Amino acid sequence: MATTNYVIKTSGGRRFVKEGSKHFIITFFTAVLLAAFLLPLARSVTMALQTPDQITAFGAPLWPARPYSFTYEGKDYDVYKVPTENGVQEWALVNKGREESEFIDPANPDAGLITWQGAYRTLPRAWRFSAAWSNFADVWEKIDFPRLMFNTTVLAIISTLAMLLSCVLVAYGFSRFRIPGKDFLFTVLISTIFLPGAVTLIPTYTVFVKLDWVGTWLPILVPVFFANAYDVFLLRQFFLTIPREMDEAAMIDGAGPFRTLLSVILPQSWPVIIALTVFHVVYVWNDFFGPMIYLSTHPELQPISVGLQRFNGIHYTNPSLIQAATLMTIIIPVILFFAAQRFFMQGVVITGVEK
Repeated sequence: MATTNYVIKTSGGRRFVKEGSKHFIITFFTAVLLAAFLLPLARSVTMALQTPDQITAFGAPLWPARPYSFTYEGKDYDVYKVPTENGVQEWALVNKGREESEFIDPANPDAGLITWQGAYRTLPRAWRFSAAWSNFADVWEKIDFPRLMFNTTVLAIISTLAMLLSCVLVAYGFSRFRIPGKDFLFTVLISTIFLPGAVTLIPTYTVFVKLDWVGTWLPILVPVFFANAYDVFLLRQFFLTIPREMDEAAMIDGAGPFRTLLSVILPQSWPVIIALTVFHVVYVWNDFFGPMIYLSTHPELQPISVGLQRFNGIHYTNPSLIQAATLMTIIIPVILFFAAQRFFMQGVVITGVEK
């Protein structure tokens, strides 16, 4: 009996260690992938808080900083990292020389000048953390940021409402009604996903020119009212997971098709609706090609994507301003994603269930 118990404990311990090792490996690689994914964003943040002088300075740190200087006898002197017998010291260079130079210790200036043997040009500068928050204020003024954000927000709101209205109705029809040739029509609709946008670009632009819509928001907003295959597919897949018995119960109570949609289908479809809202808002926020074509001659109507590209073309010599403007444009989509994260993930998971 004693031997049997010992084997069971040992086997269980081995399984526990093995499972723990698997969890550690999975967590480790997940952390590495997350770090690799967030590294460009972190670099963008640090660069947005740097000054142009730091970006072009040799040996400057990656984090926002300014050269460290020390005031001695009414004058400012640059501070260098000087190797000594007691380790690397941060001393202010007072008198420069080829073979020897004189420094002052900022921590103990009363000790007087310190003579150091060596070429001061080989010494690295000392830096202190300093964030250039003024970059964001400069972007706010130079890019006319409030106007661009207003245009983008209005386009996103109207476009999202139009997408939900049209796609919900089309998906409801495909998921609940018996229509002759419904499967064929749905196949044709889904096949439009594979149609490249470049194929329809010239005919679509020609139509909008004939309608005299170029230079307005109409070419961007009106097509959204006619639904799209991607969102219709996700909504239809979600609607199919809702039992038809609930529709029949509503019909017994006297509800018509439209009333059933409002009272039965939509209240249970908030996860997929929120997921599609996040998808569409991010799409509109990042859409560049359409607004660039139809609003190129009307800067007052352009969204943030086109305005940012125009701003980059003007201030291409100042990467700090470009990164600051980029960060300011992604604030609202990021807030929206984290606010709707729970419903967003639930909607994505459920729409992937095959019915």
